[in-house]
Amino acid sequence: MNDRKRQVLLTAQRLFVENGFSTTSIQDILKESGISKGTFYNYFTSKNECMMAILEQIHDIATIKRRELLLENDASDKNILVEQIFIRMLVNREQNLLPIYEAIFYSGDAELRDYIRKHLLGEVAWISGRLIDVYGDEATPYAPDCAVIMLGMMQHFLHFTIASTKNEFHTRKMIQFTMRRIDAVMANMIDTKDSLLENDILLSLNYPTVDKDNLKQQLVSQLEGFLCYLQVEQKQNGIQFTQFLLEEIRSEKPRAFLLETVSRSFRETFRETRHHQEAIEISSRLLKYIDLNEAHSN
Repeated sequence: MNDRKRQVLLTAQRLFVENGFSTTSIQDILKESGISKGTFYNYFTSKNECMMAILEQIHDIATIKRRELLLENDASDKNILVEQIFIRMLVNREQNLLPIYEAIFYSGDAELRDYIRKHLLGEVAWISGRLIDVYGDEATPYAPDCAVIMLGMMQHFLHFTIASTKNEFHTRKMIQFTMRRIDAVMANMIDTKDSLLENDILLSLNYPTVDKDNLKQQLVSQLEGFLCYLQVEQKQNGIQFTQFLLEEIRSEKPRAFLLETVSRSFRETFRETRHHQEAIEISSRLLKYIDLNEAHSN
């Protein structure tokens, strides 16, 4: 993604937060961004697509931060799961997403609401998988139920606190409290073999919607283009990391752990530079490819 397109997204996000999604027009975005209508439509087919691109960027940031926590920590540690959930809430707060989500909800726009629904289902699938990491394979039939219960509890705690008090709300403390409640719920469900959702619900939630080979080609093309920019600018550290990622992805059996580890160093190299967002986009696409590759090998 080029710098101008990123600037348009930042401007649109600010306008959506300040003025509301429904009342912000494409013309408002054009005026604030200093671009022509033709340039906007070269980037996005609609205002909705612009909004979804903003949300996708923020989702990528949270996903990468969550994965980083698992590189050097035990996936069965409940405290790590708490921190991963906290990361998503923290990123949402830092990016001021609450008014944007509310605007989408009240807009009644079917396309945007369907987009949010898919991300919610993705979150249910992710929490379900992490609950299995924490509680073991015997939790598999009950993980989706507990994921829905957990998300519901946290959502209502947040809404109640916003409505009832002006005091600072301790988000991490709330997540820890909810985790302790899930301890009891999960133990009881395993003991009684009681579940509501179908046992194969995880398969439908985790079903890959992206073709692995196409994603690999997109990733290779983006890395090759990025490498060209770096070679012109003579950024040696970035060149080495980018070349390694390219070679590993092109190999017959890419090593997932190495890709994730080097990907983190790759992103850190470009922190506080104009290439940082591009590095995040590449890392996000890389994580999706790793997941798809592992899914096909199982």
